[in-house]
Amino acid sequence: MWYHILREARRYVLSAAGKRQRRNRENTKTSKKNNVVSEMREEYDFSGGVRGKHFEAYRKGHTVKIGKRDGSVEVHYFTQEDGAVMLDPHVKKHFPDSKSVNRALRSLITAH
Repeated sequence: MWYHILREARRYVLSAAGKRQRRNRENTKTSKKNNVVSEMREEYDFSGGVRGKHFEAYRKGHTVKIGKRDGSVEVHYFTQEDGAVMLDPHVKKHFPDSKSVNRALRSLITAH
């Protein structure tokens, strides 16, 4: 008898989980153009936002503070490493990796 009760309970739990998964899939919007899932909610409005507002400050260095459950705060400081080069986004589109950047710079060096 207990076996049948446990089996029915398991079936109910699995059925509820399946319904939640279907509901979640239905709620995520899929762009038909490129089949990419968009999780941006309609009520979010970024029309007044400024692109790159904190870009220069971020390049100079930034701090990340992580709040712990015990109330303490862990602080991490990030700065650009010596020798590191930051590419602007429109330039980065043409140079996806270090190898392509180095190849282009070498060709400029040999041309001069």
